[in-house]
Amino acid sequence: MAEPLVRRNADYRRLLVASGISNLGDGVSALAFPWLATLLTRDPVLIAAIGFAARLPMFLLPLPAGVVTDRGDRRQIMVGCDLLRLALTFGIVVLALRVPPHPELNPLPYITALAGLAFLLGSAEVLRDNAAQTALPSVVDAADLESANGQLWSIEEVMRAFVGPPLAGLLIAWSVALPFGLDAVSFGVSAALVWGVTLRPRTARDARRPFLHELRQGIAWLWQHPALLRLALMLGVLNGLNAATAAMLVLYVREVLGLGAIGFGLLMAVGAAGGVTGGFVAPLVVRWLGTSRTLHAALALFALGPALIALAPGAGLVALGLFVYALGGIGWNIVTVSFRQRTIPDALLGRVNSVYRFLGLGLMPLGALAGGLIVAAFEPALGQHIALRLPFAIEAAGALTLMVYGLFALRLPSP
Repeated sequence: MAEPLVRRNADYRRLLVASGISNLGDGVSALAFPWLATLLTRDPVLIAAIGFAARLPMFLLPLPAGVVTDRGDRRQIMVGCDLLRLALTFGIVVLALRVPPHPELNPLPYITALAGLAFLLGSAEVLRDNAAQTALPSVVDAADLESANGQLWSIEEVMRAFVGPPLAGLLIAWSVALPFGLDAVSFGVSAALVWGVTLRPRTARDARRPFLHELRQGIAWLWQHPALLRLALMLGVLNGLNAATAAMLVLYVREVLGLGAIGFGLLMAVGAAGGVTGGFVAPLVVRWLGTSRTLHAALALFALGPALIALAPGAGLVALGLFVYALGGIGWNIVTVSFRQRTIPDALLGRVNSVYRFLGLGLMPLGALAGGLIVAAFEPALGQHIALRLPFAIEAAGALTLMVYGLFALRLPSP
């Protein structure tokens, strides 16, 4: 019986632990961020504006991030981004300690500052994530990519959404600033661990060309590979739809379900359990069904999850919907990320990956803003409870349409 990857590969083990620790902090702040916003305002458009700011770098920065990743030392990029996020998160701690005690005070200056910090954190995350995905093939063998990605996605989901949110709910009971302090510390530990990773020497690449020329090389390569291009465009629609519901989930939980911070954290933890399950099961499902049918199944779960939430009479069905959606999401990510890492040449991996991520993530800021605008537009006529369900119904309909399309258009070779 072969020795497990995490035991025989020390560099991968460091990456795995670093990812788990930093994602614990992310999971804590993922609940604390919107909760802090609701302490300032219950305006759905203002709350959506913070989600818009956090996701705007996914539209603005992936393309230049790809060139930077291919030109630079990917390990140093990850360490630098973690240290930058550490400093920015301490800024949020200061802001959280200054939340006005009286809700009638003008929340706009605080919301603006929170949105600015969210934008800077999102910018660092875009560059860090692109470097991490392109570095993994320099740490593990190609035959181990599904297993490596599955373990990474699983530990990230466990810490980010299973452990982090309930812990955030408990910390908020003491102070809304505490979760962000923990997040900052997690980035420091992650930076120290990644610094100890040794990447394999990269393949020789051509002499450095002008920035735009190198960027066009990445775009041209993706354009010539329609299977990857199709996946990127489908992912863009899925993420745009999901950003709308993610931005409104905190209001849905508070206003429709009537839950507090601990209840919100437990709901997110149930969703994370779906992601953890997907991380362990997806590699087996790929071997059983093949990549194409695994993606078809993931698309079906993308439609089912928000449909359950839109129709849910209570928290139980909402939890099931979050579980189902996360299960599909991790399965989709493991298949598509491994396919990219195996298919794209190392010298182009950062650039092509960044173009893919631009198409796949670029609609998220608009989706987040659209979620707030939809609720605000329909709330006067339909009431708050129905209006907050609308983004989930729209997401379910969009994912169902893509599922039908995928049955005919998605054909990928199995590893």
